[in-house]
Amino acid sequence: MMHRLGLAARITLTNGVAVGGEEILVHGVAAVCDPLGGLYLPELGMLVVSDLHLEKGAAFARRGMMLPPYDTIATLNILAAVIGRYDPKVVVSLGDNFHDRRGSEHLPADLRALISGMARGRDWIWINGNHDPDGTVDLPGTATDELIYGGLVFRHEPSLISGKGEIAGHLHPSATVRRREKSVRRPCFACDGDRLVMPAFGVLAGGLDLRHRAMQGLFNHDALVAHLLGRDRIYSVRYGNLLG
Repeated sequence: MMHRLGLAARITLTNGVAVGGEEILVHGVAAVCDPLGGLYLPELGMLVVSDLHLEKGAAFARRGMMLPPYDTIATLNILAAVIGRYDPKVVVSLGDNFHDRRGSEHLPADLRALISGMARGRDWIWINGNHDPDGTVDLPGTATDELIYGGLVFRHEPSLISGKGEIAGHLHPSATVRRREKSVRRPCFACDGDRLVMPAFGVLAGGLDLRHRAMQGLFNHDALVAHLLGRDRIYSVRYGNLLG
């Protein structure tokens, strides 16, 4: 979490792309994988994030498990940095925006105001997730189960029927590589050119390895690339070169 908070303050843009970002194509649409975990689609003026899991600490506290209560403000500060970097016309959050059904209803007023400030002057789409299927309460924007926009389909859970043009979340993909004689595991954008599965954006969200059985059937492994979130850049590694 700490390297993402520090990175948010110092990343700059070159020709509209974050230094250290990776330019890719998703079903023919240009996209930029940002080192902070957001995906920017310049042709659509759209920023996509996934699995914010806001108020996760509060959700655990309601169940008697105490976590530090700073996850929401940390996640929103990183989101504000990415929005400030690209100034998107549209922001899409791909589900599990809050960690449970009560998260948005009980969101403190100062954090609610922070989201409202980020949403001002732009369209904001909340995709419903399995953690928060009922949408949001008293927050700007529109909640929906699925969005079709610019030739792409945005949803929370990847579809096993067709992945062409799909950008989804839910699985929190991560991958492991060997670097300087040790293994390093990082969240990643997973993309085979037709489908992209987003890394979790929330600072307390975990990760699921790309080789996990939950990922089976989603990608063409010959074309699959893991775009790993590094400390100051994206590292793009072909699936066959990842550690098992």
